[in-house]
Amino acid sequence: MKQTLSKVNIILIAVSFVIIVIGFALMVGAPSGEEYNPDIFSVRRITVGPMISLFGFVCMLFAILFKPKKK
Repeated sequence: MKQTLSKVNIILIAVSFVIIVIGFALMVGAPSGEEYNPDIFSVRRITVGPMISLFGFVCMLFAILFKPKKK
């Protein structure tokens, strides 16, 4: 039975998944309670986390579509 994804593709998918998880982890923060918490508008939560997640999703698309060279 022929495998559709090579070992390189599986490794790239795993790396992309880790990048996505890191991006989502950067967006998580302390829950806002009854009082106002200005940390919900931090650059890390609004800009850095989503950009890293987007980069991970683009890498995931590349990892799925990547076709290694035949020897």
